[in-house]
Amino acid sequence: MDLRQALPQLIPRAIAWADARANEAAATGSALTQSEEAIARAVGVSKPELIRVADVERLPFPEEPDLRAAALQIGLLGPGMVGLTFGHTVFVCRGHRTRRLLSHEFRHVYQYEQHGSIAAFLPIYLRQIVDVGYERASLEIDARAHEIRDT
Repeated sequence: MDLRQALPQLIPRAIAWADARANEAAATGSALTQSEEAIARAVGVSKPELIRVADVERLPFPEEPDLRAAALQIGLLGPGMVGLTFGHTVFVCRGHRTRRLLSHEFRHVYQYEQHGSIAAFLPIYLRQIVDVGYERASLEIDARAHEIRDT
């Protein structure tokens, strides 16, 4: 699949999928502990009280074949991924809820806050990944730069 060409058609459905997953998990996810709230504030989150963390066996994955194929092609939801953020909802695979991962994901929450919504953030984020790759995308570089190392 040529993602540069397909992205305009995929983005609205990716946003709808992300919104639905965020809303589902926000209803069942846990609020932050005091120390987790401090991590969120340290990486710039303005409303850490809105964050909900969903501890999951595996990260949510699109059911639609073309969305699934696109996510795999760009490496967004591959086997090594253990965290995913949509707005104020953070998914963390069980056993991986570390300060480092949370600070990285909370920086993505900050980025969503800066853009105003999932619908505003996701097209920019996905375009960066398609254009330069996951590792070189500026929003990922920023999130890695704000990781708090585990002690």
